[in-house]
Order: sequence, then structure tokens, then C-alpha cells
Amino acid sequence: MSRRPTVLALCLATLPLFAACSDDDGSGEKPLPRLLPLASCGEAQSYIKQVAIRKMNQQINDNIAAYIRGEGCYRGGYGEDDGGSPTAGGGAGSGSGGGGPTTGTGTNNQVAGVDEADFVKNDGQYIYLAQNGALRIVDSWPAPETHLVSKTPLPGEPKKLFVVGDTALVYVAIGTDSGGGYWNRECTYGYDCDFSGDGTATTMLVYDISNRAAPHLVRQIALSGSLIAARRIGSTVHTVVSQAAQLFPELQYQPAVEANDDLCSYVGVRPPQAKINRARQKYEAVRAANLELIENTNLDAALPSFTDDSGLTPTGESASCTSLYASSYADGAAFTSLVSVDVEHPGPVHSSTIISRGGAIYASADALYMAVPHNWYQDDLSTIHKFQISESAGDTHYLASGEVNGRALNQFAMDEQNGKLRIATTDGHAPSPDAVSYVTVLGQQGEDLVTLGSIGGIAPSEDIRSVRFDGNHAFVVTFKKTDPLFAFDLSNPYAPRKLGELKIPGFSTYMHLLDDNHLLTIGYDADDHGDFAFFDGVMLQIFDVTNPMVPRLAHKHIIGTRGSSSEALTNHLAFTWYPERSLLSIPMTICEGGDDGQYGQTMSFSGLMVFDASVASGFAEHGRVAHAVDPSVNCYNWWSNATSAVKRSLFLDQYVYSISDAELKVRDVGALSTEVVTVPLAN
Repeated sequence: MSRRPTVLALCLATLPLFAACSDDDGSGEKPLPRLLPLASCGEAQSYIKQVAIRKMNQQINDNIAAYIRGEGCYRGGYGEDDGGSPTAGGGAGSGSGGGGPTTGTGTNNQVAGVDEADFVKNDGQYIYLAQNGALRIVDSWPAPETHLVSKTPLPGEPKKLFVVGDTALVYVAIGTDSGGGYWNRECTYGYDCDFSGDGTATTMLVYDISNRAAPHLVRQIALSGSLIAARRIGSTVHTVVSQAAQLFPELQYQPAVEANDDLCSYVGVRPPQAKINRARQKYEAVRAANLELIENTNLDAALPSFTDDSGLTPTGESASCTSLYASSYADGAAFTSLVSVDVEHPGPVHSSTIISRGGAIYASADALYMAVPHNWYQDDLSTIHKFQISESAGDTHYLASGEVNGRALNQFAMDEQNGKLRIATTDGHAPSPDAVSYVTVLGQQGEDLVTLGSIGGIAPSEDIRSVRFDGNHAFVVTFKKTDPLFAFDLSNPYAPRKLGELKIPGFSTYMHLLDDNHLLTIGYDADDHGDFAFFDGVMLQIFDVTNPMVPRLAHKHIIGTRGSSSEALTNHLAFTWYPERSLLSIPMTICEGGDDGQYGQTMSFSGLMVFDASVASGFAEHGRVAHAVDPSVNCYNWWSNATSAVKRSLFLDQYVYSISDAELKVRDVGALSTEVVTVPLAN
């Protein structure tokens, strides 16, 4: 028999034993990183209630101890951890036979063959857009004849989509933000946001688009969680959603304060024992009421669910509680699900759900990893959960779990090679002197992801701002006041080692593999002030890593001053490299007049910038495509929340297409200032 059900049985049997396999219980003993299978919805409810009881007991015990220390009367509770608050811690082809473009760009996917969901897709002939309440299909070739073919209203807020042949899968958000997200925005760059979703529910709409002028809805799958990430392998789509829940909002953590109650008069001094005994009685009454409330609460409606109108997927408990797992860290009343379905070959939905908050998602062609952040005695750590995925939806299932020091910045902090996961993490935040980073290699042994090799002590007092893995090498950028680019050798997974380091002002937030020996990056310049630095204008760089022992800055280009911003700074899907013509396009908001910590006051440009970029010559501005200023975009952009009016761009032969929420513009790269076609998107 597997040891995992045995561990779970012990956890559910008694509260004291359960505490040993959950999050911090005061013992100082970390739980083993693992997922514990749950046999039914009933067992899931028992687990959730045991977690709530443990956390409630711990909070009341803390409050009693604080009262005894003289820290005040009836100290407040932390409330329920809903898992939703921020922790401290296909390419363009010839879609129309021989008449299509010969070259072009598609989604800037991290892994070849693993398509990432985005609100823009193109197949060389058509551009597909999920935005502004509708699925729009634009005939984009020949470019001068670009026009809207169809507009299909959507029953919710469009998020992202996939296109596979004559099938489109569109994600829409249903409902309003319930507070599950951070700043109500998608988290793509997890420096100061949490991969927990926005609190809405998600519906997957499958359309037959064989007639682009009249898409036809053929399937609808409703999920109770909000969209975190999605990947497509072949015609199978793997979707990660997370659902935060306030399961026991009525819980109390301190007694009501009564009039003339002299229990509250002891502050800064230990109360007399008689007063302590009276306070204990009051707290125990609160504890008893909480226990009764938890035990009598029916959680059926709170469990994750999905419905499938195709009739192909079983409904009821078998749908919502099949492949259900409890995190050994008991890290919040949240549910994160991996849902797999083949969109071209109709079949049942397959899902695996963790009772856990979400995390950064990375996927290779045969595995999906989720890095969930935790805090253990003020130290950051992450549990890593591995799932098998493939071109077959039925292959999806949980494989193993492990643990690393620190937290992962985003999907690029992870990479898989030869079945081994490499991950870069940071424990702490700059400028804390205790902040430090790691590169760790994990290998699967049975149901465990074990550390094969690790290198720590990287850049003390700094934190990671970008990561890129390339074969046997890893490149990591950290920042406090300068930009150290570190190169690591991972050819021996049991003994990773640092090769070289380059320090320059500023930092990169995204690194792109230009070729085998060069990195093309976007980030921020910085003004050095000795112990710290102010971020400044947007910075493009090319690094020569031919000799990783001595990485070298080959070229650098600065755009604007502090407050200048680009969607591409924190979302790689907005970064478009066109190798056939050595062109780079990035959305830009340019602000002028800023300096040394002062934001620019004048917005001089809003739109798309196109650069000639090469190892030999560096950067040369090729031209600009101006777009109307988005009222939500200004010159006070914080570096980790970069925005711009233009969101995406793509190339087809000699034409560039720039896309904002308001319009799609087509320009010839030989005459970017001359309008070819503009397609309105806001109505």
C-alpha cells in the first residue's frame, strides 16, 4: 500500500497528528512536501475542516499567550487564510495555401511545441482576438486588404484563446472579482503579485470556425476557478484554474469586550492569575463556538466543480472530487485544478485538484510543474508539484512533489531537461541583507522530487529579476543597485556551478535567446546611489555569452526616462522577435523629463516601436506606429506593473500588425509612418 493514504489517514484521525503534516504548527518541524490523495468529497470536507480547526486553535492560543504577556486585551485574529492574498513571499504558417505569407511570427512560447494561451493568435491567414466582449476574426492576408470577418459576442469577459485548425477555444471570466487577485490583474511576473487568479469563474467555449464568417459554439465547459495558465500540446489543452474560498467567515478569534470589564486594564504587565483564568474561560467559549460552527458547516457548494454541456464528462461527485489531493502544507482554503481536454477530438474532461493556493506554472511537452510559495519561520520556500501531461487528455495525472528554498519569480524561473527540473528562486526581498538566491536541480524518484544538486548564496541582499535556461546553461539577473548577470553550468545536475558574472547598471526583466551565444533583453536602466538605485528608462541590451566564464555586454539602448513602460517588460507575450528580418517590436509608452527617482512628466509617445537588432550592429530604431493614448496608462508606472496602450504585435512578411484594446493597425516595415489599414476593435 502507498504511504500517502496512510499519512492522510493519520492526519484525518486526530488533530494532534494532523498538525504534524500541515503548515507551521509551532513545532518547528517542516512537513514533507507531498500531495495526499483524497478518496471522496466527504474526505475532502473532513480535511478542510481539520485545517480550519488547526489554524483557529493556533490563532486563539497565540491570542491567549499575548494576553498573558500583557500585550493587550483580546488581541485580534488573522482571520481565515483564503489562499488569495499576495504572499510575502502556434507559429504563423501558410493558412491559405500558396497565397499566404512566407514568414511570420506567432506566440512567443517559452518551450517549442508547447503553445501558450493568449488573447491574440494567428495562423498566417487570420488573426483571432478575444477581447472587448467578443471573439473577432480578422482576415489579415494580403495585408493591405486586412478586414474584420466576424464578431461573435461572448458571455463574459474574454481572457485568452487557442486556435487548432478549424477549432477555437476561448476562455471567458464569469462574475466579478471577489478579491482573489492582486490589483485585479493577471499575474505574469510574480515579484509583487500572486498566481491566484482574479476571483472569477472560468468558462471554456469551443467554437467550430471552419466558416470564419460564422463561428459556431459546439461545447461549453464551466469551471469554478479563475484562469491561472494554459498550455496546448497538439489538440489537447491543459488549463490551470484556482478558486479561493471564504469557508468559515463567521469564525471569531477573541471574546466580545464587555462594559467595565477590568480584564482589559492590563497592558504592558502580566495580568494576575485570576484575570488570566477568566480570560482563558472566555477564549475557550469562543473556541467551542468555532468548533461547533466548523463541524456543522456543509461545504458542498464550496468545493471546486465543473460542468460540461457535451455530455461526455461524468457529473456529480465523480467529476468534482476525482483526483483530488490535499497539500501537506495545508496552505489555505483554496483549490487549484489542472483540467485537460482535447478540443479537436471530443472526449471527457480530465482533472486533478489540489487543496492549495496556486503558484507559478511551467510546462514542457510531457510535464507541468506548479511552484507554490510558502513562508516558514520568515523564510521563503516553495513546494513543487509535478503532473504528467501529453497530447492525450486522459494521460493527465499527478506524479510527484518536492521542495526548494525561496520562491519562483515566474514561469521562466523553471525549465526541464532530460526529465529533471531546474529552478531559480529567491528567499527574501532586496534590500534585506538576508535576501539570497538559489539554483536547484530536482529529479523524480517515485512520488518525490528530490534535490540532485543546488548552488546557493547567490547575490546576497539582492533578488532575482529575470531567468533564462538554455541547454546546459542558466542565466540569472539579480538587482539591488547594479545588474549582475550570472552564468551557471548545469551540465552535471548533481553539481551546478557558477561560471561568470557581469555587473552593469540597471536590470533585465525578460531575457530572450537571440542565438546560441547571445541574449536579447529588456529591462530598466538605473541611477546608482551607493546603497541603492532608482530604476530609470526602459533598456534594451544584447549580451555575448559565447564564453560564459566572462559574459560581456555587447550593445545597449535606452528609451525614455523613469515612468516609461512596456507591456513586454513583465509579459513575454508582448515581446516579438522576427529573426528572418532581424526586427524587434515592443509596445511602448515613452515618458520624458524624469531623472534620479523623479518620474517623467511628459508622455511623448504611445504605440509600437520597431528596432533593427543584431549582434554586429546593436540597436537602431526602425520606426514607430503611434496609437491613441489609453486613459489608464500614465507616466507613473511602477517597474513591476508595466503597462502600455499597445499590448501585442506580430509580423507577416514585410508587414507589422500592432494591437491595442482599441484598434489593430497594419504597417509596411519599410514605411511605418504610412497607414495601410486600421481595424477598429472597441465596438
